[in-house]
Amino acid sequence: MTKTVPVGVSARHIHLTQEHVEALFGAGYQLTEFKPLSQPGQFAANETVAVIGPKGQFDKVRILGPARPASQLEISRTDSFAIGVKAPVRESGSIEGTPGVTLKGPAGEVTLEEGVIVAARHIHFHTSDAEKWNIKDKDLLKVRLGGERGLVLENVIARVSDSFALDMHIDTDEANAAGAKTGDVAEIIG
Repeated sequence: MTKTVPVGVSARHIHLTQEHVEALFGAGYQLTEFKPLSQPGQFAANETVAVIGPKGQFDKVRILGPARPASQLEISRTDSFAIGVKAPVRESGSIEGTPGVTLKGPAGEVTLEEGVIVAARHIHFHTSDAEKWNIKDKDLLKVRLGGERGLVLENVIARVSDSFALDMHIDTDEANAAGAKTGDVAEIIG
């Protein structure tokens, strides 16, 4: 049985707490939806912030909503060099001991003491998809990306939940290396 999954290329983005949303955009401010994302209830917001690191900055970094319990900036390894932070590869939400940055919005600034990561490549599985393929949460998978510059990615983390939709997330460095784009299809081979 072929195990194929859609690919989603994740460009740099940030997740914010409601407290940080209000510090950056004003008291009581709520994020507004620009477009829905592949995961149910998640969206790219219309709002963006500037991210300032020790060596550089990115303007207009897209915020993903809704607000989360902890603020987290997800960047590629190339991005980390550009702004001068040593962002480790981590699963989303695992931010302890990571570097911080300064965020600037239209109503203020916030300094994150930690929260900058290179997101570990992963596949979101709805529980029914994972069961069908005998995949467990946190399994490490091997995945083939086809195409002119096709490659095999190892250590792709399986994330399983009833609230997920089937989708593989890789960052822009990984996508560029493989010549992959959002909407491509990858195959789980191990």
